[in-house]
Amino acid sequence: MDFSSFINNINHIKTAEIGGLASQFRLAPKMRLNYNAEKIAASNPKKAAVLALFYPNKKGETCFLLTQRASYKGTHSAQISFPGGKIEKSDKNLKETALREAFEEVGVLKDNITVVREITDVYIPPSNFLATPFIAYTNKKPNFITNHEVDHAFDVLLKDLLDDHNITSINITTSYAKNIDVPCFKLNNYIVWGATAMILNEIKELLK
Repeated sequence: MDFSSFINNINHIKTAEIGGLASQFRLAPKMRLNYNAEKIAASNPKKAAVLALFYPNKKGETCFLLTQRASYKGTHSAQISFPGGKIEKSDKNLKETALREAFEEVGVLKDNITVVREITDVYIPPSNFLATPFIAYTNKKPNFITNHEVDHAFDVLLKDLLDDHNITSINITTSYAKNIDVPCFKLNNYIVWGATAMILNEIKELLK
C-alpha cells in the first residue's frame, strides 16, 4: 500500500470496528488464552502504552516501525516490540505515555506525530503490564535515534504485514516458558510473536 492510499484511509481507520480480543487471540500463544478480563483485573496490572507508527519510505510505500529491545537480564530481553513503556506520573494519559516513550526510545518528536486512534489493550503476563496500543502516523520518515533500551529500530513494509504468507509458528524457549509453540509473523527475517504480534494482527485485520 502506498502512503497516499494509507492517508486516504485514515477516516476508515478512525471509525471502523476493531477486531478486539478475537483478532489478537489469533496470534496469541496458547498460554495467553487463559487470561480473561476478570483474571487480568485480579492481577492488578501496571498500565503501559505503545505506539504503532506509520510513515512513507523513499519509494512512497507505507512502512511502520518496530524495534529490537536491548539484551539484558529481564523478561523481554532482545524481543521485537513497538516503542512503549509504563505510564509515568507526569503523563496526562496513556496517549501521552506512548508519545513520550517514542521520543525517549527512538527520538521521534510528538509534534510530528498524528495519533489516529487507540485499539484493544493487550495483557502481558510475564511482566504484568496492560498495554494500550495507539495507531499513529507521520508524513515523513523520522531519523530514528535509539536510546539504551533499544538495540536497533527497523522499517517493515505494510504490504508484508498484510500478506498472510508471513504468518507462521515457531517453537521457542524463554526465561519464563520452555519448548512452546507460538504463532508469529515473520517480517524482515525477524520473528515477531507475543503481545507485538497480537497488536499487529488487530491492526492487520483493521486495515484489510
